[in-house]
Amino acid sequence: MLDASDQALLVEEDDLEGAMRLHAALAAAPPLGVVELVPAARTVLVRFDPTLVDEATLAKELSRVEPVHGGLPTAGSVTIGVHYDGQDLDEVAELLGVSAEQVAARHAAATWRVAFTGYAPGFGYLVGDDPLFDVPRRSSPRTRIPAGSVGLAGTFSGVYPRESPGGWQLIGRADAPMWDLHRDPPALLAPGMTVRFERLERDSVSLAGAGTDRVGLDTARFARGLDQQFAGRADGAARRSRVETDTAAFAVEVVRPGLQLVLEDLGRPGHAALGVSASGTADRRALRAANRAVGNAPGTAGFELAGGGAVLRFTGPAVVAVAGAPAETTIVRSDGPPLPVEHGAPTALEDGEELRLGSVSIGLRSVIAVRGGLDLPPALGSLSSDTLAGLGPGDLGGRPLRAGDVVPLHGPAAAPHAVDPDPAPAELLPAPGDTVELRIVLGPRENWFTPAGVRTLVEQEWTVTPRSDRVGVRLEGADPLERDVAGELPSEGAVTGAIQVPPDGQPVLFLPDHPLTGGYPIIGAVVDRDLDLAGQLPPGVRIRFRPVAPTVPIVPIGSTAEIRGD
Repeated sequence: MLDASDQALLVEEDDLEGAMRLHAALAAAPPLGVVELVPAARTVLVRFDPTLVDEATLAKELSRVEPVHGGLPTAGSVTIGVHYDGQDLDEVAELLGVSAEQVAARHAAATWRVAFTGYAPGFGYLVGDDPLFDVPRRSSPRTRIPAGSVGLAGTFSGVYPRESPGGWQLIGRADAPMWDLHRDPPALLAPGMTVRFERLERDSVSLAGAGTDRVGLDTARFARGLDQQFAGRADGAARRSRVETDTAAFAVEVVRPGLQLVLEDLGRPGHAALGVSASGTADRRALRAANRAVGNAPGTAGFELAGGGAVLRFTGPAVVAVAGAPAETTIVRSDGPPLPVEHGAPTALEDGEELRLGSVSIGLRSVIAVRGGLDLPPALGSLSSDTLAGLGPGDLGGRPLRAGDVVPLHGPAAAPHAVDPDPAPAELLPAPGDTVELRIVLGPRENWFTPAGVRTLVEQEWTVTPRSDRVGVRLEGADPLERDVAGELPSEGAVTGAIQVPPDGQPVLFLPDHPLTGGYPIIGAVVDRDLDLAGQLPPGVRIRFRPVAPTVPIVPIGSTAEIRGD
């Protein structure tokens, strides 16, 4: 049992089978306080609510869990048609010592099972009953893999649900939509499901659900669905892409989006079984403060702006508040000079007026709350834009807002509370060149690094690079972290705040849009109370990590050792 953060434990089993059996037992009867389970190749990540259970108590409960014995629970079956014409098919055949025809035939003849999901919504890691399939990932990952690509990596097979980068060996293409928000559930594959691949010679697909029905889908329809889901709809004549409609009585038009403008609430936890991470705003305190100022519920979705520089035009009257990173903010009217907007205070706008935000000098992300909230259909219960997974409300598909997008609003009358006349207290945020301290819990894989490497993490200053985004803060230090264990780590769950270390030894601090699972070792994780500060780090800030003592020691499951807190 390993510490994954101050609000998560990583339970490690001997192999994939053990992890699947433990996950099945925990999913059937989760201990008190468990909010999410993320199964992976040899582990189950257990996220918990510290207001309901402490780590020591949860560790004791987990140590008593008996993995499922006998046959694992099943979740139905699906048959996916595949064209075996992938660009790596011949190379895979050579690696395996068989012909390309045999690779295709044996892949289609095998029975596959969804062991776990991750990487992207709808991406299932499949294990089969044919021992032939064990191939290394590509030495150089591709920057673009088409949606529907069927790949192999290690002993796993999988189907890419959307266009994305990746390092799997591609042997074919499937026409089945692996992810469709208009379907219930949206993910075609779920842990425990049995999968058969059916060899196709023409462009059609046949699916079999948990029952006996088979549904035919043509590739043109599938392509249209992908276009609508992930790319949005373009209005070519005016070069405008509307989120919903520009005829609403209350709406916001994006005149200028700044560096990055996205819609965010407090996220969508609890969908790990679909391969979906929680996402959500990078600064929860700022979102709550802005919503409190305008009388919204604390988690109401608003606009998250990185770097400033945005212009928003309002249809109908509105009340707004800006929190987080301060920017010079004004209201521009057609009949008078610009009016200054006090940071953190509720401010009224009239129909046709514009809210203009200048650049930020401290921090990185400003949050703009609008009284009454956004009138958009949620995606899996949330309006958050997950930029990595391509998941978001309306037709956004998780992408940042662009000039011409129109976001409908509920209107001021929909707010449940009165506005707060007192401005929210200003946050103490860093500027480029400042040094900040972030508290971390070491683990779960600090033993993959030399003692000198661990000392480098906590003794050296790290600089935030411009290559950072909502997926992660990419750091740079004079000395890279020295590995003690070579090779690949089997995929395992990761939390927001995890410090993942790729082969170059320069850490990446995961932010809300991070992948659900990953294969690089995680040396530590920022504690939950410091995550909002981590989301406000602009390029040029220097970081020092300060370890805090974990409350749970590393104890093997089934050990008779007493598990003690501090």
